[in-house]
Amino acid sequence: QVQLVESGGGLVQPGGSLRLSCAASGFSLDSYGIGWFRQAPGKEREGVSSINSMDGRTYYADSVKGRFTISGDNAKNTVYLQLNSLKPEDTAVYYCAADGSGLSNIVDISTYDYWGQGTQVTVSS
Repeated sequence: QVQLVESGGGLVQPGGSLRLSCAASGFSLDSYGIGWFRQAPGKEREGVSSINSMDGRTYYADSVKGRFTISGDNAKNTVYLQLNSLKPEDTAVYYCAADGSGLSNIVDISTYDYWGQGTQVTVSS
């Protein structure tokens, strides 16, 4: 069964950090491009970061550049998103997605084949 499972979300104070995990089962992530997206209440889903499997190239939304870092561990079949210097506006449900072409992007959700169920990140004092 093909599945993506996110974890690592939670409640954190402004300026704090979290590390989100995206674990795959039923397929190997090292041949898939992976994207992280988020959706806040009343807003559209937006791309946060992504990584290509072919060349390891990464992409970041302007709003998270310098604060978030995407990385992968093929041995664990898991992709991570490190969230630092968190702001209240980062509050959202975070989703990971896998693209079988091996490429990735943060602007077109239709290219992704598999999605996780999401993990809630809340930044509040």
